[in-house]
Amino acid sequence: MEATKSTKIINSGSSKKKRFTLLKQLRENRVAYFSLWFLIVIHAIVFLGPFVWTVNPDNLQKAGALASWSFQHPFGTDDLGRDVFSRMLHGGRVTLLVGLGSMLFSLIIGTTIGACAGFFRGVIEAVLMRITEAMMAIPTFFFVLVALTVLGTSPVMVIVVIALSGWMEIARVVYGETLKWKEYEFVEAANASGATSFRTLTKYIIPQIVPSIIVSGTLTIAAAILTESAISYLGLGIQPPTATWGNMLQNSQQYIWTAPVLGVLPGIAITLVVLTYNFLGDGLRDVLDPRYVKK
Repeated sequence: MEATKSTKIINSGSSKKKRFTLLKQLRENRVAYFSLWFLIVIHAIVFLGPFVWTVNPDNLQKAGALASWSFQHPFGTDDLGRDVFSRMLHGGRVTLLVGLGSMLFSLIIGTTIGACAGFFRGVIEAVLMRITEAMMAIPTFFFVLVALTVLGTSPVMVIVVIALSGWMEIARVVYGETLKWKEYEFVEAANASGATSFRTLTKYIIPQIVPSIIVSGTLTIAAAILTESAISYLGLGIQPPTATWGNMLQNSQQYIWTAPVLGVLPGIAITLVVLTYNFLGDGLRDVLDPRYVKK
């Protein structure tokens, strides 16, 4: 009991030290640190903005179609006379929720499969990793297109399908990390003390893999947002009148010369969010990598 208590105290102090070190090293990576704050600001604007700017994104405005910028409509109106600023906020909310939802679902699937395959080995490992490899052999974008064509294009279905197409890389990362940590002495001590396989896996192994899971999560969000935008641009994603940055691009393509702002705004938003998530993921990978060396 005393050893267990002392271990908990050491782990608590160690975790606090790791969090402080992580923040300090992340601040030294200016691109990743700026990306983190940029994403915080963008998410705050998108999710809190509609409570301030209460214009209905689907209502036709008195200014008419393709109106120029004004105080009433900061980004003008679209081809149907709807407020573009309101649609950017509501569309961004849907796009980011798809990215976050797909990431969480992918992490659950990938972590479960990778951890179980690496920990239990044997038949379970063979079956789960062969399924993973088979899924990786399927072209992701075509899988998403076919699945949405068959299953429908509701927001929930889009999240599920994108997640089902993106969990394999996470599973491989978690599988490799589980194999590594399984051989450590503290895991063997837990098994010798009578801990169940479930307890050993969830309490002693998976917490060690969390840094790798965080990095995979940030990169998965970027990929999910890009996928949603691509399928919406093709008209196979979330359907109007529900706004997303992707279908706003699709609707604006015929006005690229007469009203280029309709396509430029969602295009810039998608590009910046995807890039900053990738920059943040790369920065976290450098910081959380045990081989990270301060330059």
